[in-house]
Amino acid sequence: MPKVQPIDIGAGGGRRGRGRRVNTALAEINVVPLVDVMLVLLIIFMVTAPMMQRGLDVNLPAARRTQEITSDRVFVTVPLSFRKDRVVDVNEEPVRFDQLPEHIRQLMVQRPDKQVFLRGDAALSVQELLDVMDRLKDGGVEMVGIIAKKPGER
Repeated sequence: MPKVQPIDIGAGGGRRGRGRRVNTALAEINVVPLVDVMLVLLIIFMVTAPMMQRGLDVNLPAARRTQEITSDRVFVTVPLSFRKDRVVDVNEEPVRFDQLPEHIRQLMVQRPDKQVFLRGDAALSVQELLDVMDRLKDGGVEMVGIIAKKPGER
């Protein structure tokens, strides 16, 4: 808060008509609006962050017996749009179907296990998934695991 100092009116050459002068030498920063803005920005980022981490929508088929995958694996996702554009995702990277064997071959060079996990949309035909599996085998994959979801799981 600014300090208010009284002025001696009788002094020569001083301002006349004013009784007090405000000294603003010690200006203070009001941080309340800054904190309010920062909290609003925090809330905006908390709401929008989950929306930005979105992958492909794949409707996985359900199976009664499934196991959790705990180690770092290579995932190949075949979305429903595969019928039109012939593009699959290898570890969330889009790869054209004709380039899939070479891309998988490059990934399998450093890996000792040569395993790939296939996630296919439930609306795809078995033939489409088998075509992808054949391309994976052409790329040097020894074992292809098919990912399914538990019944009732989203």
